[in-house]
Amino acid sequence: MKRIVGIVSVVVAFITLIGCGGSPASRVESSFASAEPSQKESAQKAVDAAKAGNYAGAMAQLQALAATAKLTPEQQDAIKDMLADIQKQLQAKAAEATANAQKAVGDLQKKLGQ
Repeated sequence: MKRIVGIVSVVVAFITLIGCGGSPASRVESSFASAEPSQKESAQKAVDAAKAGNYAGAMAQLQALAATAKLTPEQQDAIKDMLADIQKQLQAKAAEATANAQKAVGDLQKKLGQ
């Protein structure tokens, strides 16, 4: 049941992203395309880290970038959206890991009960 809820959450998030004109990562890239070189580099590092599955690194880069005083409202929104997307991905992975662990425990209990 939890797995179904996780899958539905991911599908809803995906549909929402399509309706909003692209992924949060692409919004970060586009909103920082004409930014200062250091900001653009930090944004790209965050996107690259997220694409590689390094969510902690991506979040650290985004949080450091968000602390920059010279961000446009579009950049601030893009950062918030990407942080929220990363959090959803982490929650989905945690739900999947929990479901796998519960299945493994159930399988073990069945084997021990035989």
